[in-house]
Amino acid sequence: MSEHIDIKTASRRPRLDDRPLGKRVGLIILATDHTTEVDFARMVASERIGVYVSRIHYANPVTPENLRAMQPSLTTGAALILPEEELDAVMYSCTSASVVIGDDEVAAAIHKAKPGVPVVTPTAAAARGLRAVGARHISVLTPYTPMTSRPMASYFAGLGFAIDRFTCLGLTDDREMARIAPDEIVKFAIEATDPFISCTAVRAAGVAAEIERAIGKPVITSNLATAWQCLRICGDVAPKPVLGRLMTQQLPEA
Repeated sequence: MSEHIDIKTASRRPRLDDRPLGKRVGLIILATDHTTEVDFARMVASERIGVYVSRIHYANPVTPENLRAMQPSLTTGAALILPEEELDAVMYSCTSASVVIGDDEVAAAIHKAKPGVPVVTPTAAAARGLRAVGARHISVLTPYTPMTSRPMASYFAGLGFAIDRFTCLGLTDDREMARIAPDEIVKFAIEATDPFISCTAVRAAGVAAEIERAIGKPVITSNLATAWQCLRICGDVAPKPVLGRLMTQQLPEA
C-alpha cells in the first residue's frame, strides 16, 4: 500500500560535519581476539575519539611461525578500516607478533594501505610506557610458552632494559589467554612483581591499578600501553589515574 503514500524530497541537503567524530583510531586485531575491542571501548572511545576495528585471520597455537604468518594480512586489514579515509592512528593488537615480525615491518605493511598514519604496536608502546614511568630494571609476565617468550626477552633487552625476572604461563591458545581470570592475573603479577604484563588477549589492563597498589610499582600492560599512546596521539592528555600510573604520564619521544 506504500505506493499511495506521498514521499517528498527535502528542499535542501543536510549540512555535513567533516567527520562524525574528531579523531579516528583503527585497530587491527586477531580473528580470535576477545579483549582488545572491550579495552579500547572502555579506555579510548569517547564523544571525540572513534575506534574502528578490522579483524585478520589467525590460527592457533601461538608459535613464532603462526605469528609471523599474519604479516601479509596487515595491509588488507588496514585497508578495510574506513577505506579512502584518513586515520589518526592504527594499532596492531598482537604483542608477540609485533616482536616476531618487527615494529618497523608492521608499520611498513600498514603504510601500504594507510600512508603516513602513526602506527602503534604493543611492544613499542610498552617500551615508551616503561620509559615514561622511569623503569630501567623490569620483570615480565607473559601467558606464552618459553619458546614464544624468548623473542620478547631479546626485544626488551635489546632496548636497554635490564630484565630482573621473566615468568611465562605456558599457554598456546590466545582464546585461553583471554579467559585467565583477572584475580589470577593479579596473583601471578604480585608473585613476579611484574611491571610489564605482555599480551593483548590478557585482561590485565583492567587490574593494572590494583596490581600497582599491591606491589608499589608502576604496571604496564599491552593494552594499557597502546591505549595510552593512542590517546596521546589523538591529543587527549587528561590524566586518568584510575586506570594506572601510566595514564598520568605524557608521551615521551620515540
